[in-house]
Amino acid sequence: MPAPTALRRLHDRRRQADRRYGARLLAAAALAAVAAVSFGLLLTLVEGQWRPLRRLDMSAAHRLHTYALGHREWTAVLHLLSDRVWDPVTLRAAVAVLTVWLLYRRAWRLAAWAAVTAVASGAVGLLVKTVVERARPALHDPVAHAPGYSFPSGHAMTATTSFAVLMLVLAPLVPRAWRTACWGAAVFCVLGVGFTRVALGVHWFSDVLGGWLLGLTVVALTTWAFEAWRSDAGRSRAPVSRGLEPELTEATPEPRPGTR
Repeated sequence: MPAPTALRRLHDRRRQADRRYGARLLAAAALAAVAAVSFGLLLTLVEGQWRPLRRLDMSAAHRLHTYALGHREWTAVLHLLSDRVWDPVTLRAAVAVLTVWLLYRRAWRLAAWAAVTAVASGAVGLLVKTVVERARPALHDPVAHAPGYSFPSGHAMTATTSFAVLMLVLAPLVPRAWRTACWGAAVFCVLGVGFTRVALGVHWFSDVLGGWLLGLTVVALTTWAFEAWRSDAGRSRAPVSRGLEPELTEATPEPRPGTR
């Protein structure tokens, strides 16, 4: 058994690590917002002056729109995927359920990471939309409509952060032989979300690309904060493929006094 003095020192170290973890989460969210605004302003300048990007956006939009008009069954499937299966409300609800389950498992810090990542994603996306104010595609005989501004794609950004949260949390519970397939399915869904938004004519390709990049920025920053806490708490860094907290398979995933 560790001596009482050693236990107190370990407890103080964990408490300090928790305080630094909270500060890093807030800092990561703030940095993500700054990065998103900067990226949005930069992309607005590029959109207005760099003709190759504009031609790419117009070409992708019109070609996919022409195909959608001639294949209504295909378009109906895209609507189902975009408006139901991969809808931001559906994905955020999945993350919310996951967060509640983590609280039930007493994985407090992992639950905080999941919640902050999801909330930061929504806040950053809304902030950039408001700053950039990019209009959505105006196509003849549109097959779909969407409110609000266009850049970045909220669907693409929410899919990026939501599937990242789901995989980074649940990876320890997935058999090793299935992890690659699960990560592949997650990537497929993220790419599929972006495709449906362009094919339905409610986003430019660059909107989707912006959503992916900003979503990855948010996840990267909050993940850095979580990994920093693990290091401060004396836990070894785990490969991303194993998830953020491999100890989630244990009865008590959170570190306890006298343990690492």
